[in-house]
Amino acid sequence: MQTGKIGVTTENIFPVIKKFLYSDHEIFLRELVSNAVDATQKLRTLAGFGEFKGELGELDVRVTIDKEAGTLTVSDRGIGMDADDLDKYINQIAFSGAEEFLEKYKDSANNIIGHFGLGFYSAFMVARKVVINSLSYKEGAEPVRWSCDGSPEYTMEKGDRSDRGTDIILYIDDESKQFLEQQRIDTLLKKYCRFLPVPVVSGKQQEWKDGKMQGTDRDNVVNATAPLWLKKPADLKDEDYLAFYHELYPGQDDPMFWIHLNVDYPFTLTGILFFPKLKDNFEVTKNRIQLYCNQVFVTDSVEGVVPEFMMLLQGVIDSPDIPLNVSRSYLQSDTAVKKISGYITKKVSSRLQELFTADRAAFEKKWDDIKIFIEYGMLTDEKFCDAAMKFALLRDTESHYFTFEEYRKLVEAEQTDRNGDVIYLYTTDPEAQYNYIQAATARGYSVLQMDGRLDSHFVGLIEQKQEKTRLVRVDSGSVESVIDKGEKKGTGLDALQVNELSSVFRSQLPDVKKAQFMVELEAVGQDAMPAMLTQNEYMTRMKAMAAMQPGMDFYAELPDSYNVVVNTEHPLVKRIVEENGKALDEKVKPLVEAIDSDNATISQLRKDAPEGKLSAEDEQRVKELEKSVADHRAEQEKLIANYASTQPVVKQIIDLALLQAGLLRGESLTAFVRRSVELL
Repeated sequence: MQTGKIGVTTENIFPVIKKFLYSDHEIFLRELVSNAVDATQKLRTLAGFGEFKGELGELDVRVTIDKEAGTLTVSDRGIGMDADDLDKYINQIAFSGAEEFLEKYKDSANNIIGHFGLGFYSAFMVARKVVINSLSYKEGAEPVRWSCDGSPEYTMEKGDRSDRGTDIILYIDDESKQFLEQQRIDTLLKKYCRFLPVPVVSGKQQEWKDGKMQGTDRDNVVNATAPLWLKKPADLKDEDYLAFYHELYPGQDDPMFWIHLNVDYPFTLTGILFFPKLKDNFEVTKNRIQLYCNQVFVTDSVEGVVPEFMMLLQGVIDSPDIPLNVSRSYLQSDTAVKKISGYITKKVSSRLQELFTADRAAFEKKWDDIKIFIEYGMLTDEKFCDAAMKFALLRDTESHYFTFEEYRKLVEAEQTDRNGDVIYLYTTDPEAQYNYIQAATARGYSVLQMDGRLDSHFVGLIEQKQEKTRLVRVDSGSVESVIDKGEKKGTGLDALQVNELSSVFRSQLPDVKKAQFMVELEAVGQDAMPAMLTQNEYMTRMKAMAAMQPGMDFYAELPDSYNVVVNTEHPLVKRIVEENGKALDEKVKPLVEAIDSDNATISQLRKDAPEGKLSAEDEQRVKELEKSVADHRAEQEKLIANYASTQPVVKQIIDLALLQAGLLRGESLTAFVRRSVELL
């Protein structure tokens, strides 16, 4: 028997392993099973080179629980180890058998799970004692038994194993008894080992019999040794991909389409990425794509390997070239990762372009489901954005689809303003903005439907990518003002009429929580509504973005600002102007003249003041005049408000505009209905 100390540089190596080597203790099972698969694959490689001439026999890895003994055993029939191997690869932590083996057989040992370093020692995270029973494949080798109780001391003696391979026996500690439960072990094996290239057996299959689940004598193989992503796309049918998708994500709707990745240079990468149907209220989940290293599950946190927008995809990526830290749980950012990320972006954009070119009609049918993915990609990835400009679509309110280039050609003749900018009109709510859309389309304008979750951001991207282009929401002004061609008509009113009409409507504006209203007069045409509500384009865009984007709370808290555009060409408004004149001119005109006179005097006093500084006497005079202006204005507003309160048609026109904008609710809506009946 040989005793000794493991070749480490510190007495505290095991406490470090137990606490810090891996972020999750369950990883030990992945490491031990991976090492067992590694040993099995090595034997296959040696047999292929003629360096092992014996019978391979049944090659599998077995995970066995003995509750009475408190042990968990991982067994293989791989290359095994002799005393020298144990001393070199177990007692000397700094070495890695897989590294050395890969170097020797680097041209053919493609499926060796290597470079995992301290994987074996993860066993001490859950075990108070670990025993290795092993017999090397080498001719004349003697079996060896190694044991360690979690201190640097170990014992190594002649073993009793008669069959080639290795048993790793873990005496599970009191804090880790969960790993002696078959269901727990099966769950972990399904998570980490479901696609390993060697059969992994864990217990026996269960079947429903006599009203309960009962064990059978059939081995329970937990993995599929030839996963779909390693097969040639030409050998696969749609049904194969769909079956694999539902194996990965049971209970979900069929994906729309998929991309099969397969590259050998300048890195190795295989995998399948699926495009699921996304809900418009998507949330970026970070466990959709599973990362494997030579069929060993590593993580489902793939940030850094795939671009952020591809977190919306589902599927599998398998690459031995993605560097991992000692835990294999967190990816390190380096050149290889960036190249892989760039390749995936290019492959996805190429596939989308291919689908668009091959069958545009089918692509358009899928557009509403994939739009959020493509928009997210264009907003967050410059290279993808440049590629997507050729297949990204815009949809108008009549459900016609256009590429960016097609849409510009469609609208530039009719929708270019006086400054030479092409104006894209859009709606965020076709139902609420129906009247505005109708007014625009009646004028021959096209209106885009931009009611998706990301469209508040996407409108800015369109402006950025299309020169001399502005997007304007269809309800941000009258149909004449949203595309200003320099043909805007005057109101047709004199100064006194403008004053009275503005004040009449302003006095009857409602008090709506978190909303502000201003009155504008505009000649929109006698067939248009007597009044409409419009919203400032910039503010509506900022508030929409604030609803999604942290750090924009300032805009979210601002009240909604509306312009009440009164149509001075509408017959009802003309009648109001006429009635205003009869009822108000005689009383309002003197007040307006007094205000104008006082303001003129104030201006003259300031103008005549030496170096702009008023004398004490003039300062007092200005204060008196300003008070006079304020008093006259207050008297005018009160006079007009009292009159306007007796004019139900004014209130009715305002409420119609509010109703059209979805702002008339509760008591105000009831009053509007009652007033409508009375006016009828």
